[in-house]
Order: sequence, then structure tokens, then C-alpha cells
Amino acid sequence: MSIHWNWRLVSRLSVITMAILVVIIVTLLQRDAGALTGPFGTKTNTAGLQGADLGGTPAPDFRLTDQLGKQVALSQFKGKPVVLTFLYTNCPDACPLTAQKLHSTMQMLGTDAQHVGILAVSTDPERDTVDAALQFSKVHEMQDTWHYLIGTREVLTPIWSSYNIFAQSSQQAVSHSLGIYIIDRQGKERVFLGNDFTPTQLTTDLKTLLKE
Repeated sequence: MSIHWNWRLVSRLSVITMAILVVIIVTLLQRDAGALTGPFGTKTNTAGLQGADLGGTPAPDFRLTDQLGKQVALSQFKGKPVVLTFLYTNCPDACPLTAQKLHSTMQMLGTDAQHVGILAVSTDPERDTVDAALQFSKVHEMQDTWHYLIGTREVLTPIWSSYNIFAQSSQQAVSHSLGIYIIDRQGKERVFLGNDFTPTQLTTDLKTLLKE
């Protein structure tokens, strides 16, 4: 009877030990998988920002034409957090949704919105004209809030490359990377949010950067 009990005890301890090991392994795998989700991962950085930590590297500068025909450079927004995304005006789904969420974010920011820059870079140089960019901006109530930036393919391609953006046009649509970069007031890349970001997430990150 005593020997039978000891084996039962050993068996139970073995099961418990295996369960603990499984939990540890699963936790480690989830942590590693989190680092690989999306183009930049999904880890929260040390500043408490939501999104994939981009390490604070300087954001590559560029200069393009906006929906009002004005020349706009990323570097002119030094001193403000910047939201940078890549869209096209004929997009039937994802791009309009991103524009709507950016509009909601600016509303949620209230008076802080004037201290934030929003840049949308075209992924469709052949069809995104100044008129198309202005019309798209008006439809989403962003004409006075963001800069929808256009340019030739020769000008845009290096910008896409510097931000790891894939963009390929067909006769009807454009396949392109989705999501947004958040750049801090010093012009450094801080986090990347996938296209499933919420206005609340983005608002929280921007308010955090405004306090830095």
C-alpha cells in the first residue's frame, strides 16, 4: 500500500512538473511570436506606447505635394508628433477606414490636435492627383487636418522603400502595406501600429508623446 501511494505521488508530481514546463514553453513561444507579428512586431515599448517598438531611429525625410498643391516636408513637423500612413484615393475599403479612424483620433485629441501632424503618402502615383487627394480629404473631413501627399512613381518609390512599404498597382487597385508610423517630436520613429489600430490607441500614444 505504501509503495502504491509513493508511485501515485510521484505520478502526480510528474504531471504537475510537466504542466509547469508546458506553461513556461507556451509563454516563451508567445513572447517570441509577438516579436514577429506584423512587419515590426507588437511589443509595447518602454515609454508605454502601444504598438511595435521602432527603436527611436530617425525617420527618413521627404518632400511631396499635398492636396492643396503645397510642398510639404516631414522635417517641417519637428516639435510635433507625426502620424504617417500610406493610402490611395480609389481604395474601396482599408484606406477609407484608416481615414475615418484618423478623423476620429483628431476629434478625440481636442485642442491637442493642433499640435499633431498627420501625413498620408500616396501609393498610387498614376491616379492620385491633387484634385483626387483633395476630394478624398473632403469626403473624410480631413482637408484642413492632414496632408495627403502625392508625387511621381520615381519620387515615391524611394520613400516607400525607406519605410518598408510594399506598393504595386494594377488596372483597378493597388496592393500595399497597411498601418501607421508614429514619429515623435524629435523626428524619431517610435512605434508602428497595424491597420487594426483603434482611435483610442492612437490618441493615447499621441498624448504620451505630447508630454515628452
